[in-house]
This record gives sequence, structure tokens and C-alpha cells, in this order.
Amino acid sequence: MTPKIADIRLVASHPEVYEPCDDSFALVDALLADRMNLLQLEPKMCLEIGCGSGYVITSLALILEQDTNSSVHCFATDINPDAVEVTSATLKAHGVHAEVMNMDIASALEDRLSGLVDVVVVNPPYVPTPEDEVGAGGIVAAWAGGEDGRSVIDRILPVADKLLSEKGWLYMLTLAANKPSELCGLMRKKGYASKIIVQRSTEEESLHVIKFWRDPDSEVQIKKTMANRGSPTSIFSRLSRLSFSGHGNANSK
Repeated sequence: MTPKIADIRLVASHPEVYEPCDDSFALVDALLADRMNLLQLEPKMCLEIGCGSGYVITSLALILEQDTNSSVHCFATDINPDAVEVTSATLKAHGVHAEVMNMDIASALEDRLSGLVDVVVVNPPYVPTPEDEVGAGGIVAAWAGGEDGRSVIDRILPVADKLLSEKGWLYMLTLAANKPSELCGLMRKKGYASKIIVQRSTEEESLHVIKFWRDPDSEVQIKKTMANRGSPTSIFSRLSRLSFSGHGNANSK
């Protein structure tokens, strides 16, 4: 059976929300390329940071819904309140569900979901721009990445590190100008291995979707594992205490 992803005809839109484009398609193609590994991972919780139109989180939910028997909890955040509404409409049109929240990156979730998220997907604001455009309102937040397009990416990486479970994976789309090899080096220092899942060149840009995962053989991860040993809290007991009424502000796409 051909894996089902979001139907572009059912994706909602708004003038101030980034529409699915080459970068969105590359990220979903990476999820499809890694689909069998994702199914074997059996994720319990997934998060998209900067959900924009909802095309990516909807596609991920559909991919997992078709082939997993266990319940998957999906979350999505965006700094743009219009994107929250659009993503909710896109999910509804496809008959899948996710908690969609207006916040900066994952500011209201960092403590509550710390160490619980099995899959994080991010199509960040990666376009090199003046710093004063970063975090601007509306659709500009979808692409304005500051110097080297790294201002928001460099804030997302430590958040993802905090949120990811021991078996968790991060899929991040980057531009060549973002210095992806440098990003991999930074994550290596945190104990992560990495690989490029999809590499695609368009007329305007060279895109890379990088997958990061914790390398159990690294000294960093061994130290983290020893430090975190104790009485783990059940994922479902943690979920039952979550309150999603908070607002903050997340980065579009």
C-alpha cells in the first residue's frame, strides 16, 4: 500500500501563513524515505516545531496512523497564531488529530515533555536575513533566520535535545548557507550522531534534511544515562498532567 501523506488540495491557507513549498516537500519526503525505521521506532509522542500550514505534521500523523497499532500523541507549535488555526483546519480536513499551540519554539512544553518526545520535525526559519527580521510577525517569521540563517536554528537545537527521549529522533531541514556540517558537529558534542536523509537542489537553494539521534556509544550519552537513572515517570502520567491553555509564541513553516 502506498503510504498516505497530506493531500495538498486539503491543506488550509491564509495570507500570513507559509504555504507548502519545496522545503516542506523535502521534509515529508525524508519522513517517507525513513518510514520503515519510523515504524520500527514505534513513537508514542511526536512534535513539529513551526507547523505553518500543517502539511508536515498531518503527513507524519497519517504515515504513523496507517502502520502502527499503538496510540501516537502528536503536537505542533507555531509563533504565528494564524498558523495555529490553519494547521488545525488541515488536520481536521484529513481526519487526524494533534494538539496545536501558539508559542515560541516549544517554550510551554520544555519542562512538561522533557525526555518524552520520540520524533521532532522542524522546517525552521533558515533564510539568511537581517537580525531585526527574526521573530517578526506574520509570514516573515516563517523564513527570517538572521545571520547565516542560524538565529532560530541555534535556539531550537538545545530545546530538541531537552525534549527528545532516549530513543528520540530529530528531523531538521537546513539550507547550505546554514552550514549543516557545523550543525552536525555541534550536535555531536551533545552526544548525537547524524546523517542526511534527503538532499535536494532547486533553482534558488540547496536543501538538506538531517536526521539526528542519540549515539549510545558516545561519552556524552553514557554520562547523561548515568545522571538520569532513577525512577522514571510514566509517559501517560505525564500526559495526564499537561495543560495546553498556555500561550507563548513558535517559528513558522
